Amino acid sequence: MTVDMAVEVGELRLRGPVLAASGTFGYGTEVPLLERRALGAVVSKGIFLRPRAGTPPPRIVETPSGMLNAIGLQGPGVEGLIRDYAAQWAQWDFPVLVNINGETAAEYGELAARLDGVPGVAGLEINISCPNVEQGGLYFGNDPRAAAAVTEAVRKRTDLPVWVKLTPMVTDIGVIARACEAAGADALTAINTFVGMSIDLNTRQPRLSFRTGGLSGPAIRPLAVHLAHQAARAVSIPVIGIGGIMGAEDALEFLVAGCAAVQVGTATFVNPNAIAEVHDGIAAYLASHGFASLAELPRYLPRD
Repeated sequence: MTVDMAVEVGELRLRGPVLAASGTFGYGTEVPLLERRALGAVVSKGIFLRPRAGTPPPRIVETPSGMLNAIGLQGPGVEGLIRDYAAQWAQWDFPVLVNINGETAAEYGELAARLDGVPGVAGLEINISCPNVEQGGLYFGNDPRAAAAVTEAVRKRTDLPVWVKLTPMVTDIGVIARACEAAGADALTAINTFVGMSIDLNTRQPRLSFRTGGLSGPAIRPLAVHLAHQAARAVSIPVIGIGGIMGAEDALEFLVAGCAAVQVGTATFVNPNAIAEVHDGIAAYLASHGFASLAELPRYLPRD
């Protein structure tokens, strides 16, 4: 049985529901390792307006069922990205979205304007887990007004699809999700990493040079499924689930919980074929249950 795996996320029609997550595939340099037929889209590593050196090593630490990273959003800046990567993306048979970051809402808007209309850039994913320097370091993603302000700043400066990547470090993710939707987001990504820390008992110092880092991997998956489900219940726009997906069953939990698609990241550090295996496993599950398409998969979205 051939299963139709295509999915629509706002204006973007993807050939499959499994995407490469930001920060795990550079700017497409890891794509040659993949079975591209199974790749719905790639979200690039995050960029700022200007080049950024990131944090000194050590930057990555393995933890039980997960990984801590503190890369510091190292990147070439928007002009370097356009010069060195966008033309390559324009030749690919799947879309590439650019993950964007800023210290003010205006910076996000400026990034959106510079990327608008650039061949090879199919959309934007807004990382609102950055500190708002105009508000004393408060993270944009923790405050619905700040999250909405960033979303609106981007929406006003581009015609590209706008996805907002939500942080888990909030009291009520539904409130943030609705604020982003009202400000013009086309879709949401849920969730970003949790903040964690690991101590080396030999040195009695943090294992990461930055002290803390983002926790990803299967350790966070039940939390991520819950938060993605809460976001999907709160809004009418699509939600892309992310957090600890290692296999098809993990991805299917997000899909049944209400997500339109999923992103896979940390799994590819240990298994370069993870995306293809997740894609093919979803297709096999759908076929075995008599579903002719992904769209037929029932979702668990009770309304209170």
